[in-house]
Amino acid sequence: MWKKLFGRSPIRVWVIKQVDRDLLHLCGEGRIEPEARRDDVIAALHRGEYAGPVRMPGGGLVLNSRLFAALTAHDGLHLGADGQAHWQGHLWRVAQVPQRCWAYEGRLVAQATGQGPLDLVSSEDTSAIRHRAREENQAPPGTVSFRAADELEDEARFAERWRREAAKPGRLREWRHDDEER
Repeated sequence: MWKKLFGRSPIRVWVIKQVDRDLLHLCGEGRIEPEARRDDVIAALHRGEYAGPVRMPGGGLVLNSRLFAALTAHDGLHLGADGQAHWQGHLWRVAQVPQRCWAYEGRLVAQATGQGPLDLVSSEDTSAIRHRAREENQAPPGTVSFRAADELEDEARFAERWRREAAKPGRLREWRHDDEER
């Protein structure tokens, strides 16, 4: 009751991880527990300028708002049963973002699951990693290249390191010949 009187009750928001051309990557419904006046926080949400903590659905995980593309007041986005969302005057397809991707800071891609109208699930885009791996591995399959362990060192460094290693005293004790008879 006191929270309602003093305007500190949580604000329900839709948490949008990424906005594509016709697709919203939606994390779900979060809550903001305003530290400032409730009306000021709602105004910042409508302007897209809210910065602060967001309590995520299920489990109470709290994440920073900078991880998300948009936070919109609960009445600002209408989610239909057909997997479509009405937001900012447009009709969007919706991909559900799993919890493992909430803190991911890269690009997301949607993949169909074939389970009804809400069949799109977001996952991390790994195409750039695959592309880099393909570029680095230019040798044809089945080809192995052997090289010396110090191949990347220039000759001067190698010679200096070799001299230092050779100059070190041995790890074994030397024979002192003190047990021989005189």
